[in-house]
Amino acid sequence: MALPPSQNTPSNDKAEQRLAAQQDVFLREVDDAVRQDQLESFFARYGKPLIALIVIALAAFGGYLYWDHKQTQQREGDAETFVQALDSLKAGKLDEADAKLKALAAEGSDGSATAAKLMQAGIALDRGKKDDALKLYAAVARDENAPQPMRDLATIREVGANFDAMKPQDVVDRLKPYAAPGNPWFGVAGELVGMAYLKMDKKDQAGPLFGAIAKDEGVSAALRSRARQLAAVLGVDALDDVVDDKGEPIGKDGAKTAADAGATDEDAAQGAGE
Repeated sequence: MALPPSQNTPSNDKAEQRLAAQQDVFLREVDDAVRQDQLESFFARYGKPLIALIVIALAAFGGYLYWDHKQTQQREGDAETFVQALDSLKAGKLDEADAKLKALAAEGSDGSATAAKLMQAGIALDRGKKDDALKLYAAVARDENAPQPMRDLATIREVGANFDAMKPQDVVDRLKPYAAPGNPWFGVAGELVGMAYLKMDKKDQAGPLFGAIAKDEGVSAALRSRARQLAAVLGVDALDDVVDDKGEPIGKDGAKTAADAGATDEDAAQGAGE
């Protein structure tokens, strides 16, 4: 007796594989059509804004490159003008140097313009035009766009140029923040504050301050030498720590200053000799 044909014959397997392949192709085509439709819908809705955004971004980038190029050109031009002004100044051509600096102060970048004004002020002082110099120093000191170190320098030079006409207490009030060990301007500011103390007959504050300046290795040798001599005259040993980190005499709160310590040692020696 013959057996019925098997349901999993090779011919049936091939038919199922063809059917599966056709379904897979159909699904991929449907998926591609859906994606294409979604993409077309996206560009129909957002295409113009997206293109506009890309154009704006490219324009902004191009603008930045142009601005950066112009800034570089300006810095190079400012530096060249400043060097030319220095050369004229070294050659004693003050009018020529002042003209270059005036243009740079008016049209240069913040740092270059500030440096030009400081040099202009120095030329004005050399010419005896104190009022012009003070105006320039004051302008730099109050310029919020100027680099802070240059503003500090302008403040100190303004006070130094007008020291004799200022009240001693005004000098102290303006420069005391700079007249402390560790401050970059400690030497020059401290010397002016110390001289103001002397004008107020506050030798107990002037002496320790000069002593601290004298032993600060960050201060110029000439300034340290002057401070050492003044400290010695005021009875302060410049080798001891005589002021704190705020520029105040260490002995102010009851501890002995160097001058007091020296006097005590001398009295003790005299007593031992007797």
